[in-house]
Amino acid sequence: MTDTGDQQPRTDTVASVVRQWRAVHPALNTGPMEVIGRINRCAALLQQAEDAPLRRAGLSRAEFDLLGALRRTGHELTPGELARETFSSGAAVTKRVKQLTGRGLVERRGDTRDRRVSHLRLTDAGRELVDGILPEQLAYEEAVLSVLTPAGQDELSGLLAGLLDGLEGRLSALRG
Repeated sequence: MTDTGDQQPRTDTVASVVRQWRAVHPALNTGPMEVIGRINRCAALLQQAEDAPLRRAGLSRAEFDLLGALRRTGHELTPGELARETFSSGAAVTKRVKQLTGRGLVERRGDTRDRRVSHLRLTDAGRELVDGILPEQLAYEEAVLSVLTPAGQDELSGLLAGLLDGLEGRLSALRG
């Protein structure tokens, strides 16, 4: 993780930041910054890339995630269930559902027992859009990840899965 030993010095933007911090605070343990900084930088770059296939379809990543959740679960979801499936706030889901309903991709059905509850499902057009764009989006993501070997991708996936497993539901204890 560091720039010492037999490894080549790292040249990414986080390595530059780490070198600057070490110049100011030589005894500082920058290991956490090196990991979290790189995760954050990768996430920012991936968001800047804007998911070209989704953009061509006029969708944001968040809208596609919502459509994808409705498609992969295979049944109607309430807005609350959809928020949990997409790790989104209720307000964000409401806004996206309104946009996607306006585009004819999602339908809203009122609950027969409780008028406050609605059920959401994909329209035929929404299902066709998701099924049509998913292979293209996955090919795009594969191209983005091609900077790593398949073994490197597997290793990174496993490491990130371990990190995510350790963090999910446990960060609130650290905030305490």
